[in-house]
Amino acid sequence: MAAYGLHTHIRGNKARSLFLLIGLFFLVYVLTFAFVLAFEAFTNQDASLNWILTLAIADFKNLWWVATLATFIWIVIAYGFHQSMIDSITGGHEVTRQQEPKLYNLLENLCISRGIPMPKLKVMPSSALNAFSTGLNQKQYSITVTSDLAKRLKDDEIEAVLAHELTHIRNGDVQLMVIATVIAGIVSFFGELLFRGMFRTNSSWSTRSSRGSSSGGSRKGGGGAIIAILIAVALVAIAWLLSIVVKMSLSRSREYLADAGSVELTKNPDAMIRALRKIEGRGELEGSTSSIMEMCLDNPRSGFVDLFATHPSIDARVDALIRFAGGKDPGPIDMPEVDKAIAQEAAAGEDSETQETTSEPAPSSSGPWTQPMPKANPWDR
Repeated sequence: MAAYGLHTHIRGNKARSLFLLIGLFFLVYVLTFAFVLAFEAFTNQDASLNWILTLAIADFKNLWWVATLATFIWIVIAYGFHQSMIDSITGGHEVTRQQEPKLYNLLENLCISRGIPMPKLKVMPSSALNAFSTGLNQKQYSITVTSDLAKRLKDDEIEAVLAHELTHIRNGDVQLMVIATVIAGIVSFFGELLFRGMFRTNSSWSTRSSRGSSSGGSRKGGGGAIIAILIAVALVAIAWLLSIVVKMSLSRSREYLADAGSVELTKNPDAMIRALRKIEGRGELEGSTSSIMEMCLDNPRSGFVDLFATHPSIDARVDALIRFAGGKDPGPIDMPEVDKAIAQEAAAGEDSETQETTSEPAPSSSGPWTQPMPKANPWDR
């Protein structure tokens, strides 16, 4: 049953990935129609709703291929550069055996034991304890861990975390998450573009409305523009909600299966449980987007967005490992030195943001740039 469930999950992920790509084009077409509808409403403020809808439909027939081409270009960019975009946000960099012998050997041993091609190993500087995997194909797959996770966890606990992320790659979870991130990015980009255009055009609304009140012709109907704009806003809201549903469609069982896969690879459920307990509440990656946090082993962020979270709680995951893998729960683990380092890092980040927003611009002669460009590490194999 375990093998059947795993292979069914992998096949389901592949099917969902194809479904999400098809759904991506549908959402783009919805946003395109909302854009032309709002445009026609602002440029024909004295027209009836039927007239504006007719113009918007005609515009959409002429522009749908442009939206399709733009979506293809976006997908190509995401396919080729999503990892460098993530690295630029997190600061992750590829490491070799010479740079991180312990991490490298642990991951290599896991791959050799199951005949799995080894993904790239990356480390990001952070006091947080977390890890995530990314990639769309074998050449792109990579596992990123925070620098302090390698320092604070024991070897068997690090091995369990690496096995967890390796299982995400084996199961196709990373492909699904990248595609979902691309969808959310497109919806957010075009939605923001539409709203900005509407607010900029709104400044001339009153003037144009007063001028258009005396115009006549077959277009005249009164009030149609306002209704058309409300429809456009509703379409954008629906597209945004559907993009959230896309993320909700990602099975919550993926984390349970990755935990189970870690136990399968390491034969050590206690190590996975201890790793979860140590990472619990200490995984916040300062400066990272929600999309990146959703890829992580643990997402500690809370609030309204967590109504749509794809991560089960640590307690639920530990309970599953106890019931089905025979692990033992040590309970919450105190790590005061880690908590202190995380608090200091968060405070430093808040102070830097405050200084950037409140301080006067410094003169050009105050000093050189203090943030060097990140260096790309070469392939080591």
